[in-house]
Amino acid sequence: MCLTANTDAHRAEFGISSVPCRPCNSHGRDSDSLGAAVMGGCPLRPGSLKTVGELGAPPVILSNPNSRQGRKARSPIRQGRVDMESIIVGIDVSKDRLDVAVRPSGEVFVAERNAAGLELLVARLRELSPRIVALEATGGFETVVAATLGAAGLPIVIVNPAQIRDFAKAIGQRAKTDPIDAAVIAHFAEATKPEPRPLPDQATRLLADLVARRRQIIEMIVAERQRERRITIPRLKKSILRLLKALEKELATVDTDIDDAVRGSPAWREMEDLLASVPGVGPAIARTLIAELPELGRLGRKEIAALAGLAPFTRQSGQWRGRSFIGGGRKTVRSAVFMGAMVAKKYNPVLKAFFDRLVAAGKPKMVALIAVARKLLTILNAILRDRRPWQIA
Repeated sequence: MCLTANTDAHRAEFGISSVPCRPCNSHGRDSDSLGAAVMGGCPLRPGSLKTVGELGAPPVILSNPNSRQGRKARSPIRQGRVDMESIIVGIDVSKDRLDVAVRPSGEVFVAERNAAGLELLVARLRELSPRIVALEATGGFETVVAATLGAAGLPIVIVNPAQIRDFAKAIGQRAKTDPIDAAVIAHFAEATKPEPRPLPDQATRLLADLVARRRQIIEMIVAERQRERRITIPRLKKSILRLLKALEKELATVDTDIDDAVRGSPAWREMEDLLASVPGVGPAIARTLIAELPELGRLGRKEIAALAGLAPFTRQSGQWRGRSFIGGGRKTVRSAVFMGAMVAKKYNPVLKAFFDRLVAAGKPKMVALIAVARKLLTILNAILRDRRPWQIA
């Protein structure tokens, strides 16, 4: 994990079995289709598509229902040959439209990204009864789509765009269009089988938006304060000070909105009190975790650490063993827990002793601090799971 200069700001997929026919060595223009022309008999002569029946030779049933040229293709789903539980839907979300791909049938269609289009999409997906509906996170455009499909009782999964792109490269798919992206998303979901998780309700989404806005305002305040230190022209300094005053006023308003949202919900108020009972965790960190890590208290310690990007991954090949690193997960959550760890290593007796023991064992201080952050998250996860406040054993 690396720290930047603006840590203050936030201290993210014919074999035809029949009676053997007389060998044919013809290479005429029709010879390639002889095998497909044999249906219960052999050709009269090389190059002829006419067949003559042989006694005792039953007609051949082709295994591929679409192998006969000229036959109109029919959806395997409509013919009832596809297990409904194996149907996977991938949706590529853009500003104005939704490209939808269905596996394993290969069906594709487009829906508009508006109320009418979403209503038609819900009706279409209910007919399919898919096991998973996977959407790629696209900077917020997917939120309304996921909420609408989730409210309709469809199994929604939001997938990581970076993983989708890496999967496309792994299967040799270099072209990139919206329909191709939808097919790759469906293929990815079919291969990895992610488990659908309940989507946050409207109140939780609102709280997450408020917390994100608070973080953005703080980043702007930090940036303006850094500019103010370098500016020497009085007129520009006054401009920065006016902007800082407006930003601080807006920050106070957002803080009030967050406080009203959290304290107005008995469940959130209890969660905040439980989280804030741990030395090193204040209201800002607690509310960030409530808004942006709703899985806290519902997953195991390894899963929750991976979700926050605090689980180290090993780098090893043969005799070589590299250093372990952390990464991925939800950046905002990781940043909040890291800031809590910086306080806890000084004022939380359990975590302070843990940090000092690691440093005394020769661990670099940053490695020890990340270990403290991971342990702090594990403690918070257990507190919400057991509904018991912090207490020293």
